[in-house]
Amino acid sequence: MVSGRQVAEALRDWAVPRQLRGQSPFSTAAESSGSRHLRPRLETADRIGSSICPYCAVGCAQLVYARGNDIIHVEGDPRSPINQGTLCPKGAATLSWIQNPNRLTKVKYRRPFSDRWEEVSLEWAMERIAQLVKRTRDETFVEQLPNGTLVNHTVGMAELGGATCDNEENYLIKKLCGGGLGMVFIENQARI
Repeated sequence: MVSGRQVAEALRDWAVPRQLRGQSPFSTAAESSGSRHLRPRLETADRIGSSICPYCAVGCAQLVYARGNDIIHVEGDPRSPINQGTLCPKGAATLSWIQNPNRLTKVKYRRPFSDRWEEVSLEWAMERIAQLVKRTRDETFVEQLPNGTLVNHTVGMAELGGATCDNEENYLIKKLCGGGLGMVFIENQARI
């Protein structure tokens, strides 16, 4: 139910009655008692940094607004010739995934046959991955087919690249995985 006080406030704040009473439409006629106290949402930012959206290889530029050590807003950078200040829905959601309370920030590892994840150091995880890659390659590497055809490959592992990799990174991945390790199955998420 609307009270008389609310109606009186609405008529006082509404721009049309104020203009009919003689207030210039070019003044603060659109200002209401509620909007007088509103402040720009980024006014409290004490730093503005630039970044690149991590979702694909397009490389859309972003402006990152921070207050102290907290990110308070992410938007497209209008100075960028690539995205000219626009972001796709995934890029526009960057702040949401940064601040998501479910976002993993530590390396997790689940041992074989275990029913729980444990925290491990990044160094341990990288060493473990390197050992497993070497072991798998050594166990599955094929130099020649039975008919004598030289192949020097392994079908025991595959590589799936991410869409955020640029051409140079993809070139290096292809050289490492295909030429160096002999992987046959090399794909990129950007094509899928």
